[in-house]
Amino acid sequence: MYVPIYLFKALYRQLFILVGMFGLGAVIFSYYNGLPPLGALLASVSTITTIGIYVPNNGNFFTINQTEEVLLILMIVVSVGAAASLLQGTVNAVVNGDLARGEAEKSLIKKMKKQVIIFGYAQLGRYVAEKLGELGIDYVVITHDPAVHDALVKKKAQVVLQLENRPIVALKEAGIGEASALIAAHDKDPENILMMLSARRLRPDIRIISVIHDEQLTETAKNAGADVVVPSSISVGHLLALSAVTRDLVGIVFSERVGTKEIAQFSVFKTSKLIGKKLPELTNLAHVIGVDRGGKRR
Repeated sequence: MYVPIYLFKALYRQLFILVGMFGLGAVIFSYYNGLPPLGALLASVSTITTIGIYVPNNGNFFTINQTEEVLLILMIVVSVGAAASLLQGTVNAVVNGDLARGEAEKSLIKKMKKQVIIFGYAQLGRYVAEKLGELGIDYVVITHDPAVHDALVKKKAQVVLQLENRPIVALKEAGIGEASALIAAHDKDPENILMMLSARRLRPDIRIISVIHDEQLTETAKNAGADVVVPSSISVGHLLALSAVTRDLVGIVFSERVGTKEIAQFSVFKTSKLIGKKLPELTNLAHVIGVDRGGKRR
């Protein structure tokens, strides 16, 4: 059911040009040859489609009006170009099939509730989408890249193509009115900030998480409306440094209240200086979140 709709959206320019040329031809034949309106339209259609039912000036090209000749030449050239473009666009749309699928995806997005909007897919966004998929959480991707958009459409993923730097339009198409969160994962900080400002304007209550590649823009991102800012360079740097000095690193936590914290697992051997000490005595070294002793977690 979406094929006719999307075919019209893809080909309406060529259709309008052809209809306009039919009308122009009817005016020309009516004015210069005195044909009635319907007969003039028939003559125009016959000429443009090369059927040749009607020949201007009874085929006498020596006495035909020169202005009429120029207008007919322009009409035929423009019409042939529009018809060729219309045919090529129709074949591409039918063979590719992405147009109808794209329209179907838009309809599905409108029905989604509590979805997460992911802005950017080139680097981090792809992994964000994969993780949300594993968690069973619906998401919609916003991307600038037509190739990425087409690839995601083929995978039957919900995706919106942002055109001409219009974030508000893209967010509305992604269903921000019903979304639960926005993850700004673009590889360019200014793009993330612009998207966050637009999202906060449309939905003051939406939760926004953003990655920042330049740590100097952390406060700017917070001022733009980010609830959580993840500095990618600092986080990766911490992980790389800690991984170089210990094999016990198991994760990292980002929190507005306590900041960035690493999680590690350590074994306490019989020769350890920690033997005999109570947990409160270890708070200067680390925050203990659990103890595994004798196969039991405490």
